[in-house]
Amino acid sequence: MDKKFKSGFVSIIGRPNVGKSTLINQLIGERVSIISSKPQTTRNSIRCIYTRDEFQIVFIDTPGIHKPKHMLGEYMVKSATESLKGVDVVVVVFDCSTEIGTGDLYIIEVAKQIQSPVILVLNKIDKINKSKLEQTVASLSIHESYFDSIIPISAHTGNNIDELIGEIVKFLPAGPQYFPADMYTDVPEKFIVSEIIREKILELTSEEVPHGTAVEILSMKDRDSKDIMDIEATIYCEKESHKGIIIGKQGKMLKEIGSKSRADIQTILDCQINLQLWVKVRNNWRDSKAALKNLGYWE
Repeated sequence: MDKKFKSGFVSIIGRPNVGKSTLINQLIGERVSIISSKPQTTRNSIRCIYTRDEFQIVFIDTPGIHKPKHMLGEYMVKSATESLKGVDVVVVVFDCSTEIGTGDLYIIEVAKQIQSPVILVLNKIDKINKSKLEQTVASLSIHESYFDSIIPISAHTGNNIDELIGEIVKFLPAGPQYFPADMYTDVPEKFIVSEIIREKILELTSEEVPHGTAVEILSMKDRDSKDIMDIEATIYCEKESHKGIIIGKQGKMLKEIGSKSRADIQTILDCQINLQLWVKVRNNWRDSKAALKNLGYWE
């Protein structure tokens, strides 16, 4: 092993909807984590791999840390806090286009307990002017000692992303290349496909529906002698009224969810997709340990 090669694990934490998944996708250059304007979109900790000639960073995208309202929320917060154990660097993300609130202050309390180097990232600088950014930095000055560095970025435009990478690499130890250079995530294709479908539900349906939905991939099979993959999936929701919204009048909404999902899945899997979707009601699945286990949200 080249002694100069550096590698390590980097956990990205923050409250919901601060842009963690957008940052991950910008860093990796691939759509691994789903993105939505709605908070608590990310439910699982997802490992994403960034490799260069001199280093490899394994990023861990985590659910937003929040006060849980159901068992799924408890799983999400546990998943985020567990990701802090044994990592080489922690990146804390704040949305600097909004006021620093109680959720951010709670994240700072979490950061105080972290033994690894902690980098504070002030995201969404593309949405504010220089004066507002300076005010935000000044308001955080009393907490400055808990962070090894503070870097303003825009995950959306890519502004200062290279600076963030450089700062992370400074804290990485010498180590091996854990994953092949062309590998950008270690999650299975089924997970990525289910997340893409869930992203389209978040994007297309009304406010009350998305967080009560989950997607189970029933099968993914290549057709013999044809470059086509057949995928069957079930969308679970918590209420009959939600089922009606997801299906839509004469099935129009479900067709649109399927069409948009199919286009993205074809790009990622690089083959033609035949996608079949069903919608089922599973009452209060977010508070059912059995349902959460079945859907991969509980160990």
